Amino acid sequence: MLAALAAAVGLVGIVSALTPALSAHSDVVRGVLPTGVPQAARVATLAFGMALVLLARSLGRCSRRAWQLSVALVVAIAVAHLLKAFDVEEATFAILVLATLLRFRRRFDVPGDPAATRPLLATTLAVASAAGTSLALDARGRFDGVADVLLASALVLGVRALHLWLRPLSERVRQSVEERRRVTELVHSHGHDSLAFFALREDKSWFFSPTRRSFLAYRVIGGAALVSGDPIGERSEVPELLAEFRRVCRTRGWRLGLLSVSDELVPVARRLGLRAIKVGDEAVVRPADFSLEGRAIRKVRQSVTRLERAGFHFRVVDAKDVDASLRGELVRVSDEWRGSSVERGFTMAMDDLFRESGTIFAVAETPDDVGGFLHLVPSTNGYSLSAMRRGRETPNGLMEFLIARTIEWARERRTEELSLNFCAFSDFLVGDARTVFHALARRFVQIGDHLFQLDRLLVFNRKFHPEWRPRYLCVERLSDIPSVGVAYLRAESLLTPPGPWVRRTTASAA
Repeated sequence: MLAALAAAVGLVGIVSALTPALSAHSDVVRGVLPTGVPQAARVATLAFGMALVLLARSLGRCSRRAWQLSVALVVAIAVAHLLKAFDVEEATFAILVLATLLRFRRRFDVPGDPAATRPLLATTLAVASAAGTSLALDARGRFDGVADVLLASALVLGVRALHLWLRPLSERVRQSVEERRRVTELVHSHGHDSLAFFALREDKSWFFSPTRRSFLAYRVIGGAALVSGDPIGERSEVPELLAEFRRVCRTRGWRLGLLSVSDELVPVARRLGLRAIKVGDEAVVRPADFSLEGRAIRKVRQSVTRLERAGFHFRVVDAKDVDASLRGELVRVSDEWRGSSVERGFTMAMDDLFRESGTIFAVAETPDDVGGFLHLVPSTNGYSLSAMRRGRETPNGLMEFLIARTIEWARERRTEELSLNFCAFSDFLVGDARTVFHALARRFVQIGDHLFQLDRLLVFNRKFHPEWRPRYLCVERLSDIPSVGVAYLRAESLLTPPGPWVRRTTASAA
């Protein structure tokens, strides 16, 4: 309510600054104040009003710094109303809102980020310097073009300063030896979900229940706390664990986002007041039901036959058994596959191909070298695909060969399931558009498909006739989707362009 009131003060100021003043009030002001003051106050009213509207979102999240700045702006806009046209009504409304903000000041207890103090001071000094120089040049009537550039720069820097001032607490990833040991135990004993093993990445923090029998993996990016997959551990503790983590997020000003959660967690999330949005489907194959026989899978069968005739052989190697020679070949293939692109992945890929025991490599090789490989991580129900890599000169169909042979290998060991790739926005890529929204969303996804090749991945996975398991994004408010979405893309490194400056794969550095 207070955030809405502050925004209302801002909107009243914007409307008041953009509409003509009452002549009687204007005459009073012009008779008392020096020439130019009313016009300057009108511009200030517009600026303060826009700032209050921008602050409303952070104020609604109980930000202490947003409250401090809102109090100053409400005072300033009340004075500006009086100076521009003696607008007593608007000034009175602002003073009433000021009294309300002061009355409930203890409600605004979410701290800002101390790490932003130094860059904030530097940015503020730059703003003051650019604005001061611009005004000085403009007053002398010289270098108007330069003055305009400096003023525009001051505006951009001012937005940057506001962002730094309102930035919520940041958090570095910290993993102790004891925490890693406990997390590893829980992943191996309770890792039923195909994404559980990815909680062992080194770019995730862990939040434990009081009993330490369950935890969730998360990372804070841009003020958003991104929880990776379902919580792991005792299922009876999951609702309380999520509720406590949501409380921590609110006290620190973080937006909460549950990424790629299963349909089993959706009812729990909804009971906590979160909104669940389907973001795609995970392709899961049952090895016991898989066969290369029949017309429906003939293209995969043809690829397997073609690769075998080309001299490729298949074998599975545990990560702990990879020798120096094979490691070098795997690194070479991985670097060829990635080229100048960054190592991607957060929710469904490992950050190091060799570090964790229990992971395996499914390798396609000739007597001369390795042509490609799959990297898989274990779950209590089977294996989950972490990476697919192939050399540049390998024949088409190598990946089909690798997956088909891996499924057969898993069937021989009575493995229940093999999780392949995640297909984002798959509902918008198949079938007919049922509504206008569906048609617009499909068009948007098709535009993004040129960059992320979503349809190509979906077509590839459908070759193996998998089961489709939905995955969801859960947020507290629909208005959090843009912030959480951008943070999600940053976590997956999907916003990092390729270039020669990209570091080599972690497999190479290991």
